[in-house]
Amino acid sequence: MDILQVLSAILLGLGALLGVVGAIGILRFPDFYTRMHAAGITDTLCTGFFIGGLMLQFGMTLASVKLLLIFMFMLFTCPTATHALAKAARHGGLPPWVKTDAGRAVDKEGRAT
Repeated sequence: MDILQVLSAILLGLGALLGVVGAIGILRFPDFYTRMHAAGITDTLCTGFFIGGLMLQFGMTLASVKLLLIFMFMLFTCPTATHALAKAARHGGLPPWVKTDAGRAVDKEGRAT
């Protein structure tokens, strides 16, 4: 194996690991906003690692240019979609999860949940 294949395998492995970490975050976080943060951050980074690893596999070809264009599209649309979802949820009245000093979560009116 040459160095490009090793770097490609490392990037693909990091992308897979980050995808698993993001999935665990989606399952473990307490509310919509923190789950959306886990999904939004990890999908952009995961895509970057995967596309970087694939670009190393393809070399300097038209496929690499297409992968770069896909990454640029994902780089702009994923954070924008996450922001739009958060804004729509906030506008719709979904309160964020708040932890008090006593360690209990409270809702928008201040009642313990």
